[in-house]
Amino acid sequence: MKAIRTFTVRPVLADSLAALDTLAANWRWSWSRATHALFETMDPKLWAEVGANPARMLGALGQTRLDELAADESFVARVREESERLNAYLTGDRWFQNLEGPKPAHIAYFSPEFGVDGSLPQYSGGLGILAGDHLKSSSDLGVPLTGVGLFYRAGYFRQSIGEDGWQRESYPLLDPYGLGLTLLRDADGSPVEISLTLPHDRQLHARVWVADIGRIPLLLLDSETPSNTEEMRRVTDRLYGGGGEHRLLQELLLGVGGVRAVRAFCRVTGRPAPDVYHTNEGHAGFQGLERMSELITLDGLAFDEALAQVRASTVFTTHTPVPAGIDRFPRDLIRDYLQSGLFARIDPERALALGLEDYAGGDGSVFNMAVLGLHLGQHANGVSLLHGAVSRGMFGQLWPGIDTEEVPITSITNGVHAPTWVHPALKGVSERAFGDAHSDRHDWRDAARVSDEELWGVRSQMKNELVGEARRRVAASAMQASGRDTAPAWIEDLLDPTILTIGFARRVPTYKRLTLMLRDPERLTRLLTDPERPVQILIGGKSHPADDSGKILIQQLVKFSRDPKVRGRIVFLPDYDITLAKTLYPGCDVWLNNPLRPLEACGTSGMKAALNGVLNLSILDGWWDEWYDGKNGWAIPTADNASNDEERDDAEASALYDLIEHQLVPTFYERDGGIPRRWLEMVRHTMTDLGQKATSDRMVRDYVTRLYVPAAQHDAALRADGFTEARELAAFVNRVKAAWPKVHVANVDSSGIPQQAQAGDRMEVRAYVALDGLSTEDVAVELAYGRTDENDKLASDHAVMRLDAAGPADGGITTFTGALPLTVTGTFGYTVRVIPTHPQLVSPVELGLVTYAS
Repeated sequence: MKAIRTFTVRPVLADSLAALDTLAANWRWSWSRATHALFETMDPKLWAEVGANPARMLGALGQTRLDELAADESFVARVREESERLNAYLTGDRWFQNLEGPKPAHIAYFSPEFGVDGSLPQYSGGLGILAGDHLKSSSDLGVPLTGVGLFYRAGYFRQSIGEDGWQRESYPLLDPYGLGLTLLRDADGSPVEISLTLPHDRQLHARVWVADIGRIPLLLLDSETPSNTEEMRRVTDRLYGGGGEHRLLQELLLGVGGVRAVRAFCRVTGRPAPDVYHTNEGHAGFQGLERMSELITLDGLAFDEALAQVRASTVFTTHTPVPAGIDRFPRDLIRDYLQSGLFARIDPERALALGLEDYAGGDGSVFNMAVLGLHLGQHANGVSLLHGAVSRGMFGQLWPGIDTEEVPITSITNGVHAPTWVHPALKGVSERAFGDAHSDRHDWRDAARVSDEELWGVRSQMKNELVGEARRRVAASAMQASGRDTAPAWIEDLLDPTILTIGFARRVPTYKRLTLMLRDPERLTRLLTDPERPVQILIGGKSHPADDSGKILIQQLVKFSRDPKVRGRIVFLPDYDITLAKTLYPGCDVWLNNPLRPLEACGTSGMKAALNGVLNLSILDGWWDEWYDGKNGWAIPTADNASNDEERDDAEASALYDLIEHQLVPTFYERDGGIPRRWLEMVRHTMTDLGQKATSDRMVRDYVTRLYVPAAQHDAALRADGFTEARELAAFVNRVKAAWPKVHVANVDSSGIPQQAQAGDRMEVRAYVALDGLSTEDVAVELAYGRTDENDKLASDHAVMRLDAAGPADGGITTFTGALPLTVTGTFGYTVRVIPTHPQLVSPVELGLVTYAS
């Protein structure tokens, strides 16, 4: 018989062990080696069986064993030490507390998924892992941030591979109590419940689970509550489990319900209300409409005033480089919800317009969540330098007339949480050689600190662990698929830790090209089976349950891997997740990434590998495009001039094989005293150089200084004196938008330049501008100048100089003047433009209004 519900029964802890509850409930254990080891020593075999989760461990250990431990003075002393260490971590000042100048009081960080640990499967891939690392580094740095997401009762899915190679999904239900989560409760002990009014007289209710991620509370909204109908209980059933209205309900709960959950959390805990709201992708875009509704209802602001206030305090991060990756809903469906009373006192049609694709090339019948995010977020960024450029091109139509390079979307390159992803053995070497486990902060090129023999030894240890884990997983998968109790004998010889090992693991959309390595199966087979210098490849990845094209790719790869000629040299590892990743990344020699450029926004898996001394072999896309330096791995050339996708795949696959055969293999197998010293030179450089850049600590510091601090300052400025500045900014925007159609540059004169200009000459410029009633304080008249191309277009690195008003308007024309010393040689050009200007605009082209001299 199958139980209809499962839950965890916790034992009673003796007073001497009471701190175990606190240690188990705070997910800092997932990146604290000492806390992790404390729970593991209670029963190593059981620890593995419960998925290395302390809350589950306490539920499964049994009262007898706990009583034995309570009588063990050395264990009790360790518990006390870990409790004191955790308390110091939670209460002491850290980087943020020592940051000078004004700074945010509280940041609310919204994401549809969070990858904190393998035992909390609330993530599907890179977006969620990035969000989890963002929380962890925010905790380590002392940033006052609160995470906001949904609690999916069945998580994403567990993957298995059938005998036919086809991916199969299962959805085991999760018990939040057994995971160490706690319900948010009011002072009277009753659970806090969030409610949303929906069309057709429906209500959506949610309770709020709290996970403590170090110093960071993570609020997870759960629709599995008695207050809901059966239909509404299914809203948070699984991550990305449904489309259409089901997906919309999840995003409304995340955005609208998330704001209400934060309000309740602040009320219950006394924490200050957030002054910055960060939406990690567009899924939580409705949070901006909810906050506008609050400002209109509670503070008496008009729609445009509330919009200005919300924009000032909102950071929007886009993660997708392709329109197909953005959530889009039918306009009429969104209108139905906007008219339901969900957002009090908000004009439904004006709110609808914030997300419509009403621009050239868009679909006016579609509501686009990224468009909503950009309209509601004054501070926007992509997740690598290349992705920022791609995003400026992809969303440039929202700022018509603005050059692509000026579109107000900046870049903050992603990073990974080193304490989570660096292998414990490597941390141990770091502690011995450098005095601490911060392996990303040291100079690993110093062979006097860490010899080649020691470094190669720890790399070999990590590879041996990976081979053991791969054999275990493949054996379990084979037994599950066949229904037999024993695994095939050949699995005992699967892989070899002395062979050059390439790893490849990620989600399996088609653009990531899981099967590019199979493009020439005969050549790949020769590389894998070379009798003297063989190669082996380990692959993991999940395809979305509704993506049959991705499942076909997995099936093709699994089928190839089962060919007796290569079996054991190319292996697909099922159910790729954080737990597998922590063994897979460190255990490889090379990390492979071969997406279609420029469709990889960032791609952080290679960063995790690099921190463990793994070299990257990648298309120049995402973060690798900006950090590849010729010494930290290899760049696969892109066939940008190919006439079609087939030709491109053929060319790039051939380049991949060439690199493996002629560069990776010789370097890896070149030995001096049994050690690949030239290879280790690259490893040392990678760990030192990328170790200092590819971390989420660096990323979070960038977010704080470049986006969070400015957003908090803008929020405070607009909110001061009863929202005086918010009202003034809204009036300014309406004023310039009304006048702009008639604003124009009537004429431009220049003087002081002889017939043959030369460096050092001084050009005098006079621009005559019609402002249609705007004041000279409302606009900036700029001289843009620099080198030009054959089409007379200014280069992207052109400079801008502001011209000064020469006096009051005369006949509706205002004269602006300036003098420019010529320092640029070669073909030179200039133009004059007019843009709105206001102290509370983040970018001079933020409003998408610009007038050029014709």
